[in-house]
Amino acid sequence: MAQTWEEIGAARRASLAERIPPEYRLPPNIVPPAGQRNVTTFPRESGWFSQKELEITDSTATVILDKIASRTWTSEEVTKAFCKRAAAAQQLTNCLSDIFVDEAVAIAKALDEHLNTTGKLVGPLHGLPISLKDNFDIAGKDSTVGFSSLVNKPVASNATLVDLLAKLGAVRYVKTNVPTAMMIAESVNNVFGRTVNPLNRELTSGGSSGGESALVAFGASPLGVGTDIGGSLRIPAACTGIFTLRPSLGRFPTQGCTSGLAGQEAVASVNGPMAKTLEDTILFAKTVVDSQPWLLDPKCLPIPWRPIENKTKLKLAVLWNDGIVVPTPPVTRALKETVEQLKKAGHEIIEWDPVLHSKALQLLGRMFVADGGKSVEALLAPTQEPMRPEMQMYKDATDLGVHAMWQMHLERSKLQKEFLEQWMSYDGLDVLLAPTTPFSSVAHSGLNYVGYTGVFNVVDCSCVSFPTGFIADKTKDQAIAGHKPLSDYCKDIHSAYDPDLVDGMPISLQLIAKRLEEEKVLAMTGTVLQAINS
Repeated sequence: MAQTWEEIGAARRASLAERIPPEYRLPPNIVPPAGQRNVTTFPRESGWFSQKELEITDSTATVILDKIASRTWTSEEVTKAFCKRAAAAQQLTNCLSDIFVDEAVAIAKALDEHLNTTGKLVGPLHGLPISLKDNFDIAGKDSTVGFSSLVNKPVASNATLVDLLAKLGAVRYVKTNVPTAMMIAESVNNVFGRTVNPLNRELTSGGSSGGESALVAFGASPLGVGTDIGGSLRIPAACTGIFTLRPSLGRFPTQGCTSGLAGQEAVASVNGPMAKTLEDTILFAKTVVDSQPWLLDPKCLPIPWRPIENKTKLKLAVLWNDGIVVPTPPVTRALKETVEQLKKAGHEIIEWDPVLHSKALQLLGRMFVADGGKSVEALLAPTQEPMRPEMQMYKDATDLGVHAMWQMHLERSKLQKEFLEQWMSYDGLDVLLAPTTPFSSVAHSGLNYVGYTGVFNVVDCSCVSFPTGFIADKTKDQAIAGHKPLSDYCKDIHSAYDPDLVDGMPISLQLIAKRLEEEKVLAMTGTVLQAINS
């Protein structure tokens, strides 16, 4: 008799728990109580990690690579330290969909042997553990993207980026949890359950790259890779206070990944790095582009990495709100304080008119359900798995048909041209400064608005979400609370805002540049942070 979807999920969760080596399973007497919100303090406070393990896992990717290259640390000890911390992260936040310690250690040992024998590094990422979102195919492993029908269905080959990272010397060791079909702004599904935010387990770590964001924020990955089709990199990065780059289509290889909406190309899914520092974000981007990925993926553009001359004075447009939702008080305050610091530093500030944003957001929503939900239903059907409540839009959708889909493509192209014309009308505009989400973070199931991110997917801009250094403060934020809702969305967002619950959480914003300006938006993020920190 075939297993039910519930039985499949339970068995897969048990299997994942068994894949954690016994020596990496937390002793019951040191496990934080269920009511402890912040578990990022656990590695240092528990006494479970050695000083060497803490030194390694608290280091940036850039430092780790230097230590391995100088033979101060071996790839093996670095890999084991991150596997151990990832195991702890899983047991405290439920952020993984797979862990393969033995395979990772074997890769690391081979890298050490190569360095010791030849005196040379395999590549610029030699020995660096890099975590991967669940949808990146690794031969012999599942890419369930949250569907019970894809459990125990190992894929046959690696994604192009997986092969590329291996060639550059990276060590794969875990895959991270996602929402069903990767189309929810929170990482929850019927197979692995819900990932929580390590900074406050009562809050979401975002989605769909929420397993990655939780792992990185916990310090269990020096560099992770997620994907973004409507905000799936930027939203979780903002919820956990880390950096990410949403590149334009064509800079990084995308072939060989599993999708819940396979074949949907009206709006492109792209992948990008998630890290604790801007330096590590740039490290990943430059290293991947320098490897000439256009020789491996026909959708990659042959654009070498372009050095950017730092401008001392920028012209920034500010998006105070998108005309649909006013950001919650912490985000509004962080945006105001950032603008004040930029003005003090001599940068020119103008206001962005969100005249196209409502149209773009509506278009994005229609793109996601253009097949009438058939792709999602086809993946649910084999095990009779029900549609999750967060995915009601797919259940209610109507198949557009080919002609209507083509007309929507024309709408998209027209909107992209209108957006570019608007940008160029702000003579000499360098970058757009905006909220990443209306929230710093929010309680589980509360993040259902992707307007601040999804618009820039439709126009395929280069974007960086970055922690501002400001934190939610219920006392300061109360002073700017209260406004007339702009829409039902706005009313719902502000009813979900809980100043006590998010007090102390990091606040992120995003910078948006024109299409294919990854180098520029990364450099300008550094300039903005310099102004804030001054």
